[in-house]
Amino acid sequence: MQSVESGLVLAGSAIAINLVLALVKISTGVLGNSYAMIADGIESTADIFSSLMVWSGLRLSSKPPDQSHPYGHGKAESLAGLMVAVFLIGAAILIAVQSIREILTPHHTPAWYTLLVLVLVIITKEVLYRRMFRIGQSLDSSALKSDAWHHRSDAITSAAAFLGISIALIGGPGYEAADDWAALLACSVILYNGFRLLRPALDEVMDSAAPSDVEKQIRSIATDIEGVVEIEKCRIRKSGLGFLMDVHVVVNGDLSVREGHKIGHVVKERLLGSLLPISDVIIHIEPDGL
Repeated sequence: MQSVESGLVLAGSAIAINLVLALVKISTGVLGNSYAMIADGIESTADIFSSLMVWSGLRLSSKPPDQSHPYGHGKAESLAGLMVAVFLIGAAILIAVQSIREILTPHHTPAWYTLLVLVLVIITKEVLYRRMFRIGQSLDSSALKSDAWHHRSDAITSAAAFLGISIALIGGPGYEAADDWAALLACSVILYNGFRLLRPALDEVMDSAAPSDVEKQIRSIATDIEGVVEIEKCRIRKSGLGFLMDVHVVVNGDLSVREGHKIGHVVKERLLGSLLPISDVIIHIEPDGL
């Protein structure tokens, strides 16, 4: 199981890497007559802000509850994931508009050395994607997974630019806009991933119900405890990297308040001690026979 600290370190490293890549791609695109590379550099600039949001969101979401935020700061992580998805959609639209403009504007054939830079970018971004997505999956972090796909989208636009520039160089006169067409096609992939990541992040912000398999595990753990007749209600929502839940536990109606409270306390301890990432549990005791 990865820790939040590993996610923070990776997000921080991504900021520095994206800054270097953005400068390299934009300068190479300007010198090498490739708008696809310039657009790719602009997308990398957006990656800097997205990684910064992820880093800030993770750091804030890991803070413990306080008087002003009794339920913790977990929503900061969900909001970061939502904003990164929006950034991804915005970057795709920006690149598409600029690519169309460049297609309509005659320009020179890209320089051959732009291909070498793109190979380096593709490798770097794919490595970043794999590492960040693995940690995001382990932590169930929508922010990290969204940012991981931001890196994958950068690798896709770079691969498209590589293909387009190669066609332009091989085809010669008349094929100068091939890299712009490639950048335009890559936008559809980026746009798809942006909307695909937007939905789960928005669901978390709106406190949608947790997956059914999580609820089944909660009910199974609770009903195995001695004295629990059944679980009447089980409301679960994701907040940051953990779950907050309200569980209604049905017990024998003839038990004393103290005995019922003891059973509820055992249920809460068992749930918090399980392998599930549970941040807090509110137990409500109900008598049977109602």
